Amino acid sequence: MKILFVTSELAGLVKVGGLADVSAALPRALEQVAHDEVRVLLPGYPGVLAGLRDAAPIAELPGLADIPPARLLGGRGADGQQLFVIDCAPLYDRPGTPYGDLAGADWADNDVRFARLAFAAAQIAHGLPEFDWQPDLMHVHDWPAALAPGYLAWQDGARPIPSVTTIHNLAHQGLFPAHRLGALGVPEAAFAVDGSEFHGQLGFLKTGLYYANEVTTVSPSYAEEIATPQLGCGLHGLLGGLRDAGRLTGIVNGVDPAWNPRNDPYLVRRFDARSRDAKQRNAQAVRHSLGLAHRPAPLFSLIARMVWQKGVDLVIDACETLVRAGGQLAVMGAGDASLERRMHALSQRHPGSVAVKIGYEEAMAHKVFAASDFFLMPSRFEPCGLTQMYAQRFGALPIARETGGLRDTIDDGITGFLFPDSSVRSLLGAVRRALLMFNFRPGMNQMQREAMRRDFGWDRPAQEYHRVYQRAQAACRTSARHE
Repeated sequence: MKILFVTSELAGLVKVGGLADVSAALPRALEQVAHDEVRVLLPGYPGVLAGLRDAAPIAELPGLADIPPARLLGGRGADGQQLFVIDCAPLYDRPGTPYGDLAGADWADNDVRFARLAFAAAQIAHGLPEFDWQPDLMHVHDWPAALAPGYLAWQDGARPIPSVTTIHNLAHQGLFPAHRLGALGVPEAAFAVDGSEFHGQLGFLKTGLYYANEVTTVSPSYAEEIATPQLGCGLHGLLGGLRDAGRLTGIVNGVDPAWNPRNDPYLVRRFDARSRDAKQRNAQAVRHSLGLAHRPAPLFSLIARMVWQKGVDLVIDACETLVRAGGQLAVMGAGDASLERRMHALSQRHPGSVAVKIGYEEAMAHKVFAASDFFLMPSRFEPCGLTQMYAQRFGALPIARETGGLRDTIDDGITGFLFPDSSVRSLLGAVRRALLMFNFRPGMNQMQREAMRRDFGWDRPAQEYHRVYQRAQAACRTSARHE
């Protein structure tokens, strides 16, 4: 099966979050496990153009309304993955992130920037006269790519192409004013409850959900949660209907094999489930590096964006109790300035017991996972999460809120500790359970062995995605026969 994989991020070229990791890993797994041929389409940001190998022009892409024309390039990523890149300097040749400027503000023309991505996907899907490659299916990711199934549906006389939309985080929907429909080439007839309209606005993600043949998200529990008013972000009715029709599937992400203490180049001493004593050497090195006191204390860690969703405020409020109980805390992350200040104040108040590093360093993250006994992840909601899986691979038992992908990847009392409520009291209840286990070494050793043996590879998710693709193809064929 030939797959056009449409994304706004790709690890190795441009990364903001977990979407980039999935966009790099899943195509490789699909090719290896399901023998699909996958080509990834993404915008031509400066870093993408600089990293594109064997770049060659493929086609000139006509514009639509205010969407400018662009040049389509072909090439390969650093790992050899086949790429399509949209070369359109007026839209993408800018400093900052894929979504905003250096100050963090969204680009004012993000609707056009990502409509260009989605419309290019539809153009490729319908076939380019200059290029002899046409996909059997289109797989789009999150709101930046989600107009593509709509553009497929709105083009008259085109061969129907099945499409799959994946939700990585429903909280980000890509909402724009209704008066932008004409500028983006969206038919007025599509601006309806059964279409692209969302509370009087044009919804990019809603478009992708409504027009796709199949919808996936990144864990089974999150698939259930987003069909409820509490976590459905206003789309729970549509998503509940998709779930009831068997068209909403939760598939847990895999993790990159680089997160493995057996061959990790960043560690002082490598180890596996049978040689966990080497964790202590790594813990000594991290304590020295971060300025934590050298004592046989349980080492807790938190590596996260410092935002409300991640429950960082709960960790701050629980920290005094954790330290009084003899624990140490290593924190790394950045985000909300007020949370950063509060974390820094904790480290000042508890020198030797709390260490805080503002920002993110890949090498240090590996070292902290290897050093930690426990990993804190008190997210208020978590579509999938990756760090709890990294932590288990390194024998750092996660202490996590029982939500979304955390519920699906952590076995309470076996590979980690789950707690039910987004409250300090609930978090501390799980921390106390963890401390009791830390002091019962046979039980602690057994839990670490179980956690490190868990399979979080991409083979199984790739097989599940391939089955979704087959269902989408069947649904598309059935729909075409009925038209």
